[in-house]
Amino acid sequence: MAQSREREDASTYFAGASLSVRWVQGFPSQNVHFVNDHTICYPSGNFVIFINLDTKKKTVLQCINGIVGVVATNVPGEVVAFSDRRLKPVIYIYSFPALTRKSKLKGNILLDYALLCFSYCGTYLASYSSLPEFELALWNWESNVILCRKSQPGMDVSQMSFNPMNWHQMCLSSASAVSLWTIERSNQDHHFRMRLVKLPLEDGSLVNETDMLFPTSLRKDLIYGPILPLSAIAGLVGEEAETFRPKDDIYPLLHPTMHCWTPSSDLYVGCEEGHLLMINAETLKVTVLQKAEEITLLDEGQLISPFTLVYQKDGMLASGIDGLIYSFTVKDSKYQVKNFLEVDGPVAHLIFSPSYKMLLIQTDKGTVYIYTFGEEPALDKVLEACDGKVLAMDFVTPGTKHFMTLTNSGEVNLLWIEDGTCISKILLGTQATALACSPSSWSAVVGTMDGYLYFLDTQNVEFPRVIHRTFLSESPVKILTYDQRGIFLLVGTVDGNIFVIDAKPSNSFQIFGYTETSKDILQISTVSLPVSDVVDVLVLSLRREVGRSRLELFSLPIMLSQAPPIFSDERGRLKDDFVHKFLYEVEHFLSSAVLGFESDKIYGFCSQVPYICSYLLPEKDHTGVCILKPHQKVQSKQYGSGMICMSSHGLWLLTVAKCGFVFIRDIFSLEVFARCRSHSHQGHGIQCIRMSMDGQHILVNGRDDGTLVYLKWKRLGPNLASDILEYYQQLTATLNNTMERENEYLAASGGLSKHVEQEEEEPAESSKKLSLDSSQEELGINPKKEISWIQQKREEAIKNEVKMFSQKRKEIKRGIKELSRTIMSMMEENEKVEPIAKLEQQEFCLDLEELERLHDESEEEVAKIRKEVEMHNLAKSYLTELIREECWNSMAVKGRALKCFHIPYVVENFPMKERTEEELQQLKRVVQQKKTEAECLKLRKEIVEVQSATLIKKHHEEDDEEEEDEEKTVKDTSLPNYLLGSLSPDFGADTSLLTNQLELHSREEKINQIILLKDIIYKVKKAFNSEFDAAYKQKEFEIARVREKNVRIEEIISDLELEEKVWQPVFEDCEQPERALVVEDDEISFQKHIPPWQSAKTEMTMPFGMEQLQQARASDARQRGLMDMMGGVLEVKKEDILRMVIPQPAFMAKADALWSEEERKQFKDYEKKVKELNEERDKYRKSLEAEMKKLQNSIQESTQNFDEHLKRLFERRVKAEMVVNQEEMKINNLVYSLLLDEELSSREQFLNNYLLKKQEEKNKTSEAIQKAREDLDVFKEQHDILVAEDKVLERSFKREFSDVSGHQVDILYKLFKRRPRVHKQKTHADVNSLVPYGERPGSGKLNKENFTQLMKSMDELDSINNMPEGLDPTVWEHFCITRRAKVENEYKVKQKAAGLQEMTTFLRKRLEDDEAVQREIERVFQELLRLQDEKVKFQVNLTIQILLKQGQVELENFQLILEYSDAILINKNIIEDLNSVIRTQGQKKVASMMESKEVHKGIYQIEWEHKKMEMEMEDLNQKAWDIQMLFFSRDRQKYLNEPNYENVIAIQIGIMEQTINVIDKTHKKNVQNCKKLLKKLGRYSNQKDIANYTLSCNLREELVAVSERQDICNEIGSTLTCEKIAKERYENLLKKQKLTSISKQQAEQISILQAEVERLRMKTFPALIPM
Repeated sequence: MAQSREREDASTYFAGASLSVRWVQGFPSQNVHFVNDHTICYPSGNFVIFINLDTKKKTVLQCINGIVGVVATNVPGEVVAFSDRRLKPVIYIYSFPALTRKSKLKGNILLDYALLCFSYCGTYLASYSSLPEFELALWNWESNVILCRKSQPGMDVSQMSFNPMNWHQMCLSSASAVSLWTIERSNQDHHFRMRLVKLPLEDGSLVNETDMLFPTSLRKDLIYGPILPLSAIAGLVGEEAETFRPKDDIYPLLHPTMHCWTPSSDLYVGCEEGHLLMINAETLKVTVLQKAEEITLLDEGQLISPFTLVYQKDGMLASGIDGLIYSFTVKDSKYQVKNFLEVDGPVAHLIFSPSYKMLLIQTDKGTVYIYTFGEEPALDKVLEACDGKVLAMDFVTPGTKHFMTLTNSGEVNLLWIEDGTCISKILLGTQATALACSPSSWSAVVGTMDGYLYFLDTQNVEFPRVIHRTFLSESPVKILTYDQRGIFLLVGTVDGNIFVIDAKPSNSFQIFGYTETSKDILQISTVSLPVSDVVDVLVLSLRREVGRSRLELFSLPIMLSQAPPIFSDERGRLKDDFVHKFLYEVEHFLSSAVLGFESDKIYGFCSQVPYICSYLLPEKDHTGVCILKPHQKVQSKQYGSGMICMSSHGLWLLTVAKCGFVFIRDIFSLEVFARCRSHSHQGHGIQCIRMSMDGQHILVNGRDDGTLVYLKWKRLGPNLASDILEYYQQLTATLNNTMERENEYLAASGGLSKHVEQEEEEPAESSKKLSLDSSQEELGINPKKEISWIQQKREEAIKNEVKMFSQKRKEIKRGIKELSRTIMSMMEENEKVEPIAKLEQQEFCLDLEELERLHDESEEEVAKIRKEVEMHNLAKSYLTELIREECWNSMAVKGRALKCFHIPYVVENFPMKERTEEELQQLKRVVQQKKTEAECLKLRKEIVEVQSATLIKKHHEEDDEEEEDEEKTVKDTSLPNYLLGSLSPDFGADTSLLTNQLELHSREEKINQIILLKDIIYKVKKAFNSEFDAAYKQKEFEIARVREKNVRIEEIISDLELEEKVWQPVFEDCEQPERALVVEDDEISFQKHIPPWQSAKTEMTMPFGMEQLQQARASDARQRGLMDMMGGVLEVKKEDILRMVIPQPAFMAKADALWSEEERKQFKDYEKKVKELNEERDKYRKSLEAEMKKLQNSIQESTQNFDEHLKRLFERRVKAEMVVNQEEMKINNLVYSLLLDEELSSREQFLNNYLLKKQEEKNKTSEAIQKAREDLDVFKEQHDILVAEDKVLERSFKREFSDVSGHQVDILYKLFKRRPRVHKQKTHADVNSLVPYGERPGSGKLNKENFTQLMKSMDELDSINNMPEGLDPTVWEHFCITRRAKVENEYKVKQKAAGLQEMTTFLRKRLEDDEAVQREIERVFQELLRLQDEKVKFQVNLTIQILLKQGQVELENFQLILEYSDAILINKNIIEDLNSVIRTQGQKKVASMMESKEVHKGIYQIEWEHKKMEMEMEDLNQKAWDIQMLFFSRDRQKYLNEPNYENVIAIQIGIMEQTINVIDKTHKKNVQNCKKLLKKLGRYSNQKDIANYTLSCNLREELVAVSERQDICNEIGSTLTCEKIAKERYENLLKKQKLTSISKQQAEQISILQAEVERLRMKTFPALIPM
C-alpha cells in the first residue's frame, strides 16, 4: 500500500502542490450594493461576492488581510471599496469587472471602519470609524490623500450618505441624532462643517429649548441675591457646562432609523416611533409629515417604524419588520400610504438599481429579491438564505458531484459541487447538531438536540426523504462518524455515551449497543481498512480537573452484526472484553486527535501550545491507564485550538485552527506541502473541514462568519494524485457491491411513515404485556410518551430481573408485613404502660440508617439555625457598637433631661461632641488673627494720635482725656444685641472678636465669622450645660434627702400601722439614658438557658451548702438565747411603746366573784398601768404624726423649690435654644452667601473659559480668513494672467496674419471664433423618467473627458478640408495651432473662474463664521460685565440679622367673632375715604421716614467728609512742612511761578503728538504709494513677460520679415533710423536720471522725518535729573 512507500526526496515528491478558492457561498449580513445596472455585491467572510443578475454567475474577490469589514460601491466609476478588520485597518479600492486594485488607503484608524460611502461623482470617498476615534474622513482615493477629517467622540453613526445632487453635503444619522455636514473647498483645501438637527419630541411636537448658557428668562430675587444658571449652581466650569441639562429638563426625543435625500436637497427621516420627518438641508427646519388619510393596509397590517427608506419620484418606499413594503406619496407636509409589496420575512434593506428599473429587497436573514418594474413576474428571488447557521457539511458518496449542509434549525440542503447552487432542501423542524454521509450507501444521518437520529435517502438529490428515525437517548447528539467502509455509525452524545449502529439501511440501522466514556467528548476517529476484519475506534475526551486528555481505543469486529447479543449485556452496554478497550492519557490538552491507518500511532493537535504531535501506541496490552509521550513534535504554525483530520488514503493530515488557514501535511514528516487561507481569526477561524474520497474537493466552513468555501487543487503533483486516486479506486471497488445492494433497498423502501408506525406500535404492545403489579409502579412506564432506546433497554432489563426474582420478592414482602404487625402490637402495648417506662416513637423505627440520617439532618439544621442566630446576633452587636460609638461614646456631653417633681416641666441639656483638633486649630488661628488685627488697629490709632500731638501741642490734656475715654470704650467694643443679631452676650459669650455684620464683604471674613459663631454656639451650650449639671446634682441631692426622710416616715407609718404609701422620687429613663445600654435581669422574659454541666454542678454543690448553713446555725447559741429570753433586744426603746403590751394577771381568767382582795388590788394596778400605757401611746402617736407631717412638709417645700429652680432653668433653656437658633441662622445666611459667591465664581470662571475658547476660535477664523484671502489673491492673480493672455491671443490674431490678404484674414477670424459642438451621451427617455434625480453634476474626471472630447472635435475642425481656398498650408497649420492654444486657454480660464467663485464663497463663509464668533465674544463680554455688576451688588448688599421687639399681632379673619348684633350700618364711601386718608398719611409717614433716613445718611456722610477734611488738613500741613524744608531748583521755581504750568506742558505735548501723527500719516501714505507703484510695476513686468512670451512664440515667423525689412531700411534710409534710435535712448536715460534724483530726495526727506520723530519722542520722555 501507499503507507509503506519509501520516499527518498520529499521536496520533489510534494513540489508544486497548491490550493485555490473555486467558489464561496455566503449570505449577506450587511447591505447589498449595486456595482452596475446588472451586478450586485456583498461581503461574506474574507470575500466580496459579486452576482450577475442576468446569468446568476458569481465572482469572488478575496481580502488578503482577513475578514472584510464594510463595503461601498460607485456606479459611474464601477469601483468597489472595502476595509479589512485588523489593527490599523486599510481601505482597498478595486475596479470592476477587472477586479484589479486601483488604490490602497491607509489612515490613522486603530480598530475598525464602521461606514464607507462614495460621492456620486466617484472622486471622493467618505469613511467613518468607530471606537476610539469616531472620525469622519474625506478621501481623494485616486491620489490616496485625506482631504479633511474631523473627530466626534462618542458619536456612533448607523448611516452615512452624500447628497446625490451636491457632493458638498453629507448626512450622518444614528439612533439618537441626525447631523448635516458641509464640505467647504478653497482651491486644494477642504474643511468639514457640522450642524446638528434638533429632533422633535417622541409625540412629534417640536421642543423650544431655552438658552442654558445665557438665559434671559431667569427671575430676579431682590432679597437673596442673583439667580444663576443651573450649570453655575452645579459648579461646572468646563465644556460640560455648555451641554448641561437637569434631569427634569431632558425629554425623550424621536429615534431616527433611516434617511434618504430628495432632488431638492431635502432629507426624509424615518423614526422608530412611526413619524416621518422632512429636514431642509440649508435651514435645518424640521417638518413632521402628517398622514393625509387612514387606509386599510395589506392583511390588516399595522404601519410601524420604517426600518429602511429609499427615494422614488414624488415619494419613497419604506419597509419595517412586518415584511411589508409601503409606498409613500408626499405632497406639501402630508403623505399618503399605499401597499406596494409583501415578502417573506422582515425587510432589512432596499436599494434601486442605477437605472431605477429594478428594486433590490434584502431580508434580515440574507435572502435577496429583485423587483423589476413593468415585467412579469415582477419579483425574482436572486439569493435564498439558509434558515440558521451552517453547522456541518459532508460529501454525498462518492463525493464528486454533490454535498450536504446542515443548519442549527434543522434545514438540510443538497448542493452541486461545481458552483454551489442548491438542488433541494428538507426541513426537519428541530434543532440539529451533527451531520454525516454514509460511504456505503446514498444515505445520510442527522443528529438533533433532543437525542434523535434522522436517516435520509439521498439517492434522488432533487427529492431527498427521511427514511428512518431513532430515539437514542434524551441527551443531545454531539458527534456522528462513519468508518471508512461504511460498516458502523458511531454516535457520541453529550452525557458521554458512544452508540454503535449498523450503517446499512437494509438492516434498518440496527443499534448494537453503547459504550461509556468521559462526558467531554471532542472527536471520534476510526480506521477501517479493506483488508481488516475489525474497525478501530479512537475517542478523544478532556479531563479538565487533572489537566490531561484521555484517549480510549477499542475495536469493533465486522461480525458484530451477526451476533450482537454476545457483545453487549441486557442494558445494551458493550462488553469491554469483547471490544478490547484500552485507556491512554496525554499530559497536556489536545483539541483533536486521529488514529493512523496502521493503528500504531496517534496524531494530536495541541490546544495550549502550537504543536502537532504523534504518539506511538504500546505493542503489549495493558490494564488501567497508560501515559503516552510525544514521539514526533512539529510546530503547527497555527494559533488557537484547532482540528485535525485524515484523508481517505491515510497519507495526508488536514489541520485547521482559529487562524483560518488550511494546512495539508505529510503524515510521515508532518510537514506542510499545501496551504490556503479561507477564513480569518476575526471570524474565529474554521469550524469544520471535509475532503472527498478522491481528494480533489475540499469544503471549509467558517465558525462565525457564515461562509462556506470550496477549495480545489490548483496544482497537484503526479505522485500525490496517483496515490490517492489509486486508493480511491480500490475503496470504490470494494464498496461497489454493498452500495448497489443498499441503494436497491433504499429505492424499494418507503418513507418515514411506515417505520414511525412500527415504532409507535412497539411501545403500545409492550405496554399491553406489562402487568399492573407493584413492579410496574416501580418502573414508572408511561406508554403515551416515546421512550428512548437506552431507556427501553433498561426497562427490559428491569422487567427480566422482576420476572427472575418474583418468588423471592413475594417472600420478602410477606416477612415485611409480619414484622410490621409485630411492631404495631408493640406500639399499642407501649401506649398503655406508665410514662416513665414508655418508649419514644422513633425507638420503634427499624431503619437505623434512616434514624441516623434524620439525626444528622436535625443536627445540621440546628447547626445552621445556630450559625444564623450567631451571625444575626453578631450583626446586631456590631450595629449596637456602631450606634453606641456614634451616639454615646463620641459625645463629650451625653444627652439627658431633667423633670420637675410636681409640675410637667422637662428640661433637656445640649448633647455635645468633643471638638476635633482641626476645629481647634482653625479657631486658634482665627482668634489670633482677630487679636492681631485689633492690635494693628490700636497701633494705627496711636500713630495718628502721636502725629497729631506733635502738630498741636497745646491740646495734650484733652488728647489724654480722649485716650482714656477711648481706652474705656475699647474695653467695651461689643455692639448692642439688636446689631449683633443674637442674645449670646447674655450667656457670657465674648462677641468682641466678631466682625460687624455690615463689614462682612470678603470670603475669608465670612469663613472666620462662621468659625467664631460656631465657637459662640459651643460656649452657649457649654454654659447652659454647666447650669444643667448643677441642677442635676441638686436633684440628686434632693432625691437623697427625700430618701433619708422617707426612711423615718416609713418607720412612723409602720409604728402607727397606717396604710399610707410613701412618695419616693426616682430618676426616669430620660434622666439617666445610660440605663438603655444595660439590660437588667427583670427585662428578660425568657428563662435563662442553663447548660447541663452547670445544672449538674449545682446539684452536686447544693447538699454541701445546706450542711454549712446548718452548722452555722448550730454554733450561734447566744443569738438563740437572746431571742428566747428578751425578744432579741437588750433594752426597750421609746418606739416600742406602741407595741408594748401589759400582761394580764392569771386570776383574770376566773370570774369576778371568785377574786380575792389581793387579786382585786392587782387588778386595779393592772388597769392603772393600762391607762398610763394608753396615755403614753396617744402622746407618742401624736408626736409621731406631728413629726411625719413636718417631714412631709419639708419634702414638699424642698421639691417645690427645686421645681421653681427648674422652671427658671427651663426658661433659660428656651433662651439658650433661641440664641443657638439665632447664631445658626446667621451661619446659614453666611453659608448661603458663600455658596452664592462660589456660584458667581463658577459662572465667572466658566465665562472666562468660554471667552478663551471663543477667542481661540476667533484666532483660528482670523487665520483662516487671512489664509483664504492670500490664496484668493494668488488665485485671482493667476486668473487675471490667464484672462490677459486670452485677450492678447485674440488681439494679436490679425497682427500675426498681417501678411495674408484682408479677405482671408476675415475668414480666418470667423473660423478662429468657431467652436466645435461636444456631443453629449444621449440617455433613454424612459431612464430619465424613472431616475428621480435627473442630471446630476459631474466630476473632475468627467470634465477631463469632456475636454479630451473637445480636443478630438478640434481635430475635425483642423482638417485640411476646412481650409479656405487659396490659403497657404503653412499659414493654415499656424492658424490651427493658434486656435488650439486659444481653446485650451479658454478652458483654463473657465476652470479658474469656477475655482475663483468657489474660493470667494469660501471666504464669505469664513467671514460669516468670524462675525458669528465676534458676536458671541461680545455677548460673553456683556454677560461678564453684568455678572461683575451683580457680584459687586451682592458683596455690597449684605444680609444682616437684627433683633426686633415683638409688636402687635394681627389676627386672621377666622379668629374674629362673627356677631354683629350691636353693629352700626354706615356708608361704604366713608370707610373708603378713611382708608384713603390712612394710606395718604401712611405714605407721608413713609416719606418722612425715608427723608429722615436720608438726613441721617447725610449726617453720616457729612461727618465722614468732616473727618476726611480733617485728615486732608493734616496731610496739607505735613506737605506744607515738607515744602518748607524742600530744596528748590530752577525747574521747581519755574513750576511754582508759572500759573498754568500743566496747560503749557499739555499744549507742548499736543503739538508734538500732532506733529508725530502728521509725520506718521505722511510716512504711511508714502509707503502705500511705493507699494502701489511696486505692484503696478510688477503687473507691468508680468504683462511684459507675457508679451515677450508671445513674441518669442512668433519669432520664427517674424525672422524672414525682419530680415527683408532690414534690407529695405538699409537701402532707403538707415541714417534716419539710427538717429531716431539714439534720440529715444537719450530720452530714456534722461528720464531714468530724473527718477533716480527724485527717489534720492524722497529718501533724504524720509530720513529727516524719521530723525525729527525720534527727537520729538525723546523730548516727551520724563527726564530724571539727579539732585
